[in-house]
Amino acid sequence: MAAATPTPNVMLAITEKKTNPIDLYRPLRNYISLHYSEREAQNLEDDLQTLNRHRSDIDRRSDPSLPARRDLLTSYFKSLCLVETRFPISPDPYHVNTVTFVWFDAFKPKQKASLQNIHLEKAAVLFNLAAVYSQIALSFDRGAADGRRQALHAFVGAAGAFAHLRDGAAMKAAVGGSATVDVSVECAGMLERLMLAQAQECVFENTIAKGSTHGVCAKIARQVGLYYEETLAALNVAPLSQHFEKSWIVHVQLKAALFYAEACYRHGLELHEKEEIAEEIARLRSGINALTEAKKHTKGAAAQILDAIGKLESNMNRNLERAVKENDRVYLMRVPSPNSLPPLPAFSMVKSMAMNEVLDASKEKMFASLVPDSSAKALSRYTEMVDDIIRTQAEKLQEASELTRVRLKEMELPDSILALEGNFSLPTHLKEDVEAVQISGGPSGLDAELQQLQDLRRVNQEFLVQTEELLQKEAREDSQFRSQFGMKWTRPQSSTLTKNLQDRLNRFAGNLKQAAESDGRIERSVRENSAFMSILDSRPIESALPTLARPIMSLDQNEDAVLGSLKLSLRQLETLGAQRAGLEDMLKEMKRKDDILPKLMTSTGSYDDLFKKEIAKYDHICEEIAQNIEAQEQLLLQIQAQNDDFSAIFNLEDYKASREKSYKQIEAAIAKFREIKDNINEGLKFYVTLQDAITNVKQQCSDFVMTRNIQCREMIEDVQRQVAGLSFQDNRNTSAFNGNYPSVGHQNQRPNAQQTDTRPQTPYYQPSEQPPVSGYGHAPNPYGPGPAHQPPPPYHIPQTSGASYPPPPQAHHPQASHDYGQPAYPGWRGPYYNGQAQHQQQQPASAPQPPYTAQSPYPPHQSGYYKQQ
Repeated sequence: MAAATPTPNVMLAITEKKTNPIDLYRPLRNYISLHYSEREAQNLEDDLQTLNRHRSDIDRRSDPSLPARRDLLTSYFKSLCLVETRFPISPDPYHVNTVTFVWFDAFKPKQKASLQNIHLEKAAVLFNLAAVYSQIALSFDRGAADGRRQALHAFVGAAGAFAHLRDGAAMKAAVGGSATVDVSVECAGMLERLMLAQAQECVFENTIAKGSTHGVCAKIARQVGLYYEETLAALNVAPLSQHFEKSWIVHVQLKAALFYAEACYRHGLELHEKEEIAEEIARLRSGINALTEAKKHTKGAAAQILDAIGKLESNMNRNLERAVKENDRVYLMRVPSPNSLPPLPAFSMVKSMAMNEVLDASKEKMFASLVPDSSAKALSRYTEMVDDIIRTQAEKLQEASELTRVRLKEMELPDSILALEGNFSLPTHLKEDVEAVQISGGPSGLDAELQQLQDLRRVNQEFLVQTEELLQKEAREDSQFRSQFGMKWTRPQSSTLTKNLQDRLNRFAGNLKQAAESDGRIERSVRENSAFMSILDSRPIESALPTLARPIMSLDQNEDAVLGSLKLSLRQLETLGAQRAGLEDMLKEMKRKDDILPKLMTSTGSYDDLFKKEIAKYDHICEEIAQNIEAQEQLLLQIQAQNDDFSAIFNLEDYKASREKSYKQIEAAIAKFREIKDNINEGLKFYVTLQDAITNVKQQCSDFVMTRNIQCREMIEDVQRQVAGLSFQDNRNTSAFNGNYPSVGHQNQRPNAQQTDTRPQTPYYQPSEQPPVSGYGHAPNPYGPGPAHQPPPPYHIPQTSGASYPPPPQAHHPQASHDYGQPAYPGWRGPYYNGQAQHQQQQPASAPQPPYTAQSPYPPHQSGYYKQQ
């Protein structure tokens, strides 16, 4: 390949263009002396020397370092941008007419271009800058991650330089048709695609090295193949088809086939994991066919590419054989035709580097003093004239578009036509509200939520019954021992200790009763309004709206003619709007390309005459804008008349009234649904909160029963000693004596045989703030906090204006125990409060405050449904 060097990793680098030496110093200095002054030429001596040195270094290649070469080309290109605006280089006798740039074609060195045109010089320098970027990319070791990253960055820079050449200097250098093919727009575009392909290939290598998924690798490989396919397509058409050696086309063609097959192979691995065997077989066959076709043209191809193709083809054949066997034996799927398969997904990870900032010369100081002040002021005045034209015309275009929008809205077009065709939609705000209702389950989902209310109420009722049974069981056992031992059973009665707990349980029972009444009101509301709200279950909601229909009877049968003419007018109006957008873009594009600075700097006549001539370029666009606006005015009048006929024939006023009625019905249904939904959510929150409170009290009752059982065992031992008057050291007598009394609490626990102290025992569950009390007299109630700690009645807070039901508290008490009574039914924790359950499980393990001295865990209810009546 004459202009590309394959590397061991089988990528291409572009060689630089060659040039002939040229002296820029003397011609430019003479121009300054002639058109400005000798003193100005002396002041710019250093700039002229620097410019000439840059040109000589580019020709002689004084520094072999690639980064240094890149920096030199960048600096010289910026200098050329400054020269372009100050020194007109052309055969004109008043210009710099002794400078001729000579550059040879990079791919056919025998061809050359010789022009008195700075654009050829800029195009050639940009080409060489891109070539150096590509050479830098190949200089890195892509076997390491850092090398792949640096190579990727360099290839992206090369693509950016070629793109900059294609979009700017290449078109200007081609004026006159004497530039070489390598700096043409077509060649620059092809080389940009090639550099992007190699940059994406670096990404693919890095993806494979990181062990990414098969799907990701397939998408990236497919994009590599697409870039190579675009490059190949450009190489196969004029003017490039006869300009490059066959080895170029072979290389790019093999790379395109290789990465298409690679994408098929990786995608097949992903399909195999998903057990989509039929498509896997089709993809593998497609990739193998591509490789087989590419191998027919391998003359001049690098051995590394052929080796990679052979290995990939072997892997694909092995996977294909496996997939075919599995399909024949297990899956029995029909294998689709490769032509029926959708395109492989691709994902580009690279784009051309933006070179505007890299090549920006606005901050360079070279020749800064050379632009005449009069020229700068004249250019500013001309720019203001152009801006005024564009601003005035843009305002006219905007006013015309706004007028069209307002007039069509007044006539309700094209909404009425869409309604006739069945494509009408709700207003945006109303449609969003309906979608929100349907997403939340809609009216048809309220029954399930009502069932959740019933389930939670039942669970709370069961917990309450279990808790009451704990206290009742303990009270019965205490009463049994009291009647058995008589005056010797001196501990307090259960009823005196559990009064506060019983009061709270009674309040809970009352709350549940009131909640059941609220649930009933909700259920009645759902039943009474179900038919009214059923419109919200319509999918799509537009199916429930009235339709605009053709008249049943017509005298002249001209409905189709009226409708057709109205549609045609609307299409014409839309075309006029598109034309206005195009005219505005034309104005902006013309201003962007309107550069009269070279003319100003070389003009010897009046600036006003030059401005008049240049401004005339915008006249034809202004005339087109005026004609567009006039045509729109006439068309709007025609549409108004046609719409009046349409409204009369199709009875549009009755349809509008019916439609507005439907809108109001939907709004009212949404409001009622939200009201019921809020009440249900309030009930769910209430039951979840109450369940936590009952669970808390249940735990207190369990603790109380355990404490009383311990006291019971100790007191039995004391009574036994009093009755028998014997030492408890005899284990057999003790066991025999214990057989006369029923066991209480944990039956497998025995009293300590070493206890001989006959003094009265202190109660086990003694509050820490009370002094010890001897004997089994009426000890202070450990579950009865004093008045200062009495929590407020949970459901008796007066309702405050606008207050909503408060959120459930963050529980810090233990989870509900299933050691007493029946366990909760499976799944009793519904999805509407799983978040709270998870939150409870994530609470710190530190011991919580005693629940019977803390504030009530259930908040006061202030809603209209769940409060005391």
